[in-house]
Amino acid sequence: MQITPSTVDEVFSYHAPNAEQIPKYERLREEARVFARTLLELCPPSRELSMALSHLQEGVMCANASIALNPAPAFKGGPTG
Repeated sequence: MQITPSTVDEVFSYHAPNAEQIPKYERLREEARVFARTLLELCPPSRELSMALSHLQEGVMCANASIALNPAPAFKGGPTG
């Protein structure tokens, strides 16, 4: 993907969630919350645990951006659109 001024504007703009995206965001947060609790249960307090939790948080943020920046195409009512 070529980075252009319009690409930068798109990435750094607010993208209000639509009704289809909201459950996706909620599921990502819930799944990450469960995994974070698993990490807390299994891993001793350490720098590595802190890093794992930070990377998990970063992964959720990137996944959310993926949903926000690449919305599913609108359904047009048939198998061919």
